[in-house]
Amino acid sequence: MRSDALTTSSVFEANRARGAVRFDVHARDGVTRRGVLHESGSLRVRFPSPEGEGLSGVFVNTAGGVAGGDRFDIEIAAGQGARLTLTTAAAEKVYRAPGAAAQLNIALKVAAGAHLGWLPQETILFDRARVHRRFDIELDEAASLLLCEIVVFGRTAMGERMEQGEFIDRWRLRRGGKLVFAETVRLDGNVGAKLGRSAVAKGGAAIGTALIVPGDEPLIERIREATEPFAGEVGISAWNGFAMARFCAQDAARLRADMMAVLARTGAALPRLWLS
Repeated sequence: MRSDALTTSSVFEANRARGAVRFDVHARDGVTRRGVLHESGSLRVRFPSPEGEGLSGVFVNTAGGVAGGDRFDIEIAAGQGARLTLTTAAAEKVYRAPGAAAQLNIALKVAAGAHLGWLPQETILFDRARVHRRFDIELDEAASLLLCEIVVFGRTAMGERMEQGEFIDRWRLRRGGKLVFAETVRLDGNVGAKLGRSAVAKGGAAIGTALIVPGDEPLIERIREATEPFAGEVGISAWNGFAMARFCAQDAARLRADMMAVLARTGAALPRLWLS
């Protein structure tokens, strides 16, 4: 490699974004309050006015997006009886990565009687983006969780689509110390061609997952009994004490509408930013 290329590579590496947020919440007299908060780098969290007895948090990435080699770490603990809902100020954009993949690490811990809602807005992957994401979730057997993620492969409204790149998504859920769900999704290389396959996304550009704990067959039946048609494909099932809904659509708007419809049928309260 030429010296100028080495210099460019080293400068690129030195300017990668780093961000971390770590905090806990606790319930006192029936009201959820924030505990110790640690922020570093370009990642921030802000807390709007409390809504009822719960607390809402909004993540802000001051770097303006995620690029190759960036790393963001989030650690959150909800104490006994606390209620916390988290979202993002806007859709997160993951840009083209000429080198190392971006790293997104999320660790969530929810104590007995507590509820955590993880409801970020969409993650949009640009062509040739590379990102590795990891969720590690620890729930008490008496805790509840609603975790929703939407991933969009290109800005379809702009006529863009992710053709090449890498997306690795690793989820691990433990309940009462027992591993009850483990999944790793890997899409790399010619991502556009893979999404075109019938067994993958049938040409869809957006996928989503909603994880609901606790979840059972009566909950699934309430959702399935609804007569309104979905804009995309939706499948939902329950096992090991939780429910999971899978979504696939031609674009983010249709998938988001489907996810909101499913969540409404579960009685979940959506963040105000989802409704604006």
